Order: sequence, then structure tokens, then C-alpha cells
Amino acid sequence: MIFETHAHYDDEKFDPDRVELLSHLLRENNIGKIVNVGATFKGCKESIALAEKYDDVYAAIGIHPEEIDEINDEVIEWLRQNSSNPKVVAIGEIGLDYYWVKEEEQRAKQRLWFNKQMDLAKELEMPVIIHSRDAAEDTLNTIKLYNNSHVKGIVHCYSYSKEIAMEYVKMGWYIGVGGVVTFKNAKKLVETVEAVPLESIVLETDCPYMAPVPHRGERNSSIFLSHVAEKIAEIKNISVAEVENVTYQNALNIYKKANR
Repeated sequence: MIFETHAHYDDEKFDPDRVELLSHLLRENNIGKIVNVGATFKGCKESIALAEKYDDVYAAIGIHPEEIDEINDEVIEWLRQNSSNPKVVAIGEIGLDYYWVKEEEQRAKQRLWFNKQMDLAKELEMPVIIHSRDAAEDTLNTIKLYNNSHVKGIVHCYSYSKEIAMEYVKMGWYIGVGGVVTFKNAKKLVETVEAVPLESIVLETDCPYMAPVPHRGERNSSIFLSHVAEKIAEIKNISVAEVENVTYQNALNIYKKANR
């Protein structure tokens, strides 16, 4: 079975078949547990609702860096209160995204709320899911600040160098690998998968986005994670079964509430 560590089944692209997927199709296609990840305040609420409806679905709650205009202290308090839900397994996705943001004032605002959500995770002793794009140095520096507080998590949709990945691995973090690893231009991610121990990798889709080859351009779903597992097995010259089994246990190690 495969543990899907990062999905967005609250997205409207799943409106036509969400019930079928989450009630039986995913399990029939070798998908075990699923973490539905909030990015907006609305998405956090919907993720909890899905987790409460389906036994195999869990929720992560947090505000994405591109959505920080909707975050305030009241939202932080809501996250604090709802994190006690037994189906909420992580704070996320949180982090930094400088791709569209060039103004230092806006980048500083992202850093402020990233730190506040990291403080919350530290207070709650919960893992985090990190979104980081075009912000490698600032993200790593922030994570290092919290390393001694035992805040751990997943660097979602990893896109940086293998050297930076190993910095995270040394701190006990996990590298999220999804459909991008199957792309022809995924040289950096392939090198990262080669370098990082399998015990530090988790499988994810970020669905409905970033479908793997041979489904690139289609709506993604957890069913396509088989292609990601196959590619990792090819890179590491091991069996697909080993990839599935080890990454499943890795996900349970970080999402401890999902063991219950």
C-alpha cells in the first residue's frame, strides 16, 4: 500500500468524483492513508470535514505563503483549537514562496507568518509541511532555528539541490517526492532521490496538480502515485514493494496521529 502524504481533494476539480475516489477507488488502487492538506482557511475547514467523513483521510491545517493576506491572530487561534482534532496530523502547508513576490515588504510578511505558524507547531509539538519555492536559503535558515525544538516535518514538492536536501535529512526531516521526478527535465530531483536515503523520502501528489508521466497534463490523483514509486525504485535499483513499504512507514513516523 501507498501512503499519500499530500493531496488536495477539497479542490473543485474533484467535485465530479470525490466521493467515489475517497470512499473506495483509491483503496482499490493500492492507496492506503491520505493526508489532505489545507492551503487556505477555507481549505483547512474542508480538509477537516473530509478527514472526519472518511476513515483513511487525515488533515493538515495551515495557511500557504501565497494566501497570507487572509491570516491573522484569530486564524492562528483557530488553527490552535482545531489541531487537537484526532484526525489533524500536521500544521501545513506553510512556508515561503518568492516566485511571484519580488517586494521585500511582502517577503518579510511571508516570513512573519511562517515563523508564527512554526511557533504554533512547536507549541503543539506537531509536525509541519513546508512549501518552499525560490526561497531555499530563507527556508533552510528558518528550519534550522527550530531544529533544537524538535519540530520536524516534510519539505513538500522538493525542488532544490541534493546538498540542501541532505541538510534537511541530517536534521531528521523528510523529502516529499511526487510526479515531477518522472519528468524529462527533473535532473535535480533525480539526483536528490539518488542521494537521499529511502528512509527520508515520502510519496506525495499535490493533486490535482503535477501529474506524473505518462499522465502529465491530466488531473492528478493519488492513483498515479504508482508511477512515482516505480521511478524511485528505478533510480535506486530496488523493488517497488520496498519503496512502498519504507515510504509508508516514513509517513507514519512523521504523521504520528495516523498510527491510531
